[in-house]
Amino acid sequence: MTLDTAAEGATRTPEILRYTAFSADPRGGNPAGVVLDATGLDDAAQLAIAAELGYSETAFLTPPPEGLGEPGRAFTVRYFSPLAEVPFCGHATIATAVALAERHGPGDLVFATQAGTVPVTVAREDGALRATLTSVEPRVETIDPADLDEALAALDWPAADLDPALPPRIAYAGARHLVLGAATRERLAKLDYDFDRLAALMRRLDLTTLQLVWRESGTVFHVRDPFPVGGVVEDPATGAAAAAFGGYARALGLVTAPASLTLHQGHDLGRPGLLTVDLRAGDPRSHVSGTAARITEADG
Repeated sequence: MTLDTAAEGATRTPEILRYTAFSADPRGGNPAGVVLDATGLDDAAQLAIAAELGYSETAFLTPPPEGLGEPGRAFTVRYFSPLAEVPFCGHATIATAVALAERHGPGDLVFATQAGTVPVTVAREDGALRATLTSVEPRVETIDPADLDEALAALDWPAADLDPALPPRIAYAGARHLVLGAATRERLAKLDYDFDRLAALMRRLDLTTLQLVWRESGTVFHVRDPFPVGGVVEDPATGAAAAAFGGYARALGLVTAPASLTLHQGHDLGRPGLLTVDLRAGDPRSHVSGTAARITEADG
């Protein structure tokens, strides 16, 4: 199925934009599809478009629920991976917000997602548009030891390679992610996992990605996110997981708010991205920021 026929049943073929998020360079960060007007597209058409694009997620915008926000600044947003719909996607949110700001100017936006209401602010900084999303309230839960053993077996990670200062937890800020701390940067760099085995575990636990983390310093982290349940071996930059990790870091006392975390992701894939997670005193939510750039045919 092609992108032109994917929207069969819709009133027209939608405009499909391509942006990378968490990088100002189209060759970095995490590519996302953006459909600013998905009116008339049913679930099958949206999934087909996402599958044809092959990016981790594509965002589809339709009118907002009544009373959510002012016209042109509020939207309902759904996110599809190549295999399934996901409740929330951070990088596609950042990409969508920048795409809207390029057309209508920076300022405040609000997105109604399956995970809840997500405010986004876009500002121009040093000549570039930078978007900040505010997550739904994070939560953190323990993982059953048997499930942890299965995750490590699928990754082919010995338990001795885990960082005891970053205990395994399932973290949520719109989607569920299993956080595993790597004891060394070398451990993080060597990612070669059993795709089907890990996908089966993640489906059973309702996980969107694994957030694999190496701590460089008190507030600087390097992360990688396997995403087999979305049909993608690895996500290059994962805003939803960054938001969840912010909740994890706060809940486990790794940092004390106010704090700003820097997450480096995508370097091992040759698509470096930079994610900033701000934790504010008196506000339990995570605030995830990044730039975005339009991908053109010349960028490949």
